[in-house]
Amino acid sequence: MMRRRQFLQYAAASGVTAMGLGWLGKQPVYSQSFSGRQPKLIVILLRGAVDGLNVVVPYRESGYYDARPTLAIAKPGEARGAIDLDGQFGLHPALADLMPLWKSRQLAFVHACGSPDPTRSHFDAQDYMELGTPGNKKQGDGWLNRVLAHLPAGRPTQALNLGNQTPLILSGSKSVANLAFGRQAIRPLPLDRPPIQSAFDRLYEGATNLSRAYQEGLEAREILKAELNTEMMKASRGAPGPSSLKTNGRRIAQLLSGDAETQIAFVSLGGWDTHINQGSSQGRLARLLKPLGQGLNQIKADLGKTFDDTTIVVMSEFGRTVAENGNGGTDHGHGNVLWVLGGQIQGGKVYGEWPGLAESQRYQGRDLEITTDFRDAIAPLLTKGMGIESKHLNQIFPGYSPQTPLGLI
Repeated sequence: MMRRRQFLQYAAASGVTAMGLGWLGKQPVYSQSFSGRQPKLIVILLRGAVDGLNVVVPYRESGYYDARPTLAIAKPGEARGAIDLDGQFGLHPALADLMPLWKSRQLAFVHACGSPDPTRSHFDAQDYMELGTPGNKKQGDGWLNRVLAHLPAGRPTQALNLGNQTPLILSGSKSVANLAFGRQAIRPLPLDRPPIQSAFDRLYEGATNLSRAYQEGLEAREILKAELNTEMMKASRGAPGPSSLKTNGRRIAQLLSGDAETQIAFVSLGGWDTHINQGSSQGRLARLLKPLGQGLNQIKADLGKTFDDTTIVVMSEFGRTVAENGNGGTDHGHGNVLWVLGGQIQGGKVYGEWPGLAESQRYQGRDLEITTDFRDAIAPLLTKGMGIESKHLNQIFPGYSPQTPLGLI
């Protein structure tokens, strides 16, 4: 177990802000505990709008296959098909690592879920989701910061953000620690210097296997460098890709399960704006989903017994269009799928009212309709999961009252 001095050393080495360290010196007000539990909450925001229809695949819907002749995930039992969940929905095969959690009923999904605001702007939608007030940016603090004010007394209420700056969801009057990311994934290489690249180009301009490997590798790197300035990267707001979760998730798990008593953690993962070359069971989206699933599994393993009292939420600002576009991708949509993992979760089930994908059933004729407000999915995780009194939900989500009860916990 990590003691306070060890944590301070770890925090200093990892870039925890001085402001965030403020809560380590505060003395919590103790009263009755929440049934003796020490619940934890991890929120992961997939910035850029992940394609929920290819994450949890509605393989019984003919409209899904009609609208996605190249991007649809095949039905379970077919080559590279979805992994059957419940006879109606299937999981993207790149997320096969999560199936043990599904089978142990520690993983659930809420489909046709999201923010009711109609915006298709990444930035507005992310702000609304982080503020917890769709369509209204007047709220000055984020809903996860407001959660800190309403956790039951009797234990410290510490929050951690994995990133260099406090995100909107954790902004507010309560102290938050920022645990900096590691080095940037894309750093200048000697090969990026024009004279060196020119020399290598001449050396490997032929048609040998080695030359083709060099040419393909260079092309891939150029594409990646170019994408740093595209809408996809802007939509990510500087968040790293999902491959970072395995390493950084271990750091979060250490703090949640150690003596630091951290209760809430937030992580942003970018790269999900798949307008171009999204792929189906293989390809770009699959390459994003695979490390995400592995990272979630790693967090569970690193939490150990703490996972029994931990809830993990994975959400994104909106979904993507039902129909694929002409560039082998999907555009900004509306409804999406929300993921919930944890030891207290009533998992092994896809929650939410499914609206269908026929054109007449779609939102504005193009998108998955939202039948469950994302706040309805989060509400029971706060009350039954974190011990927050129901009367405080209106303060965490101002002007909102739960509409659709979900038995997630």
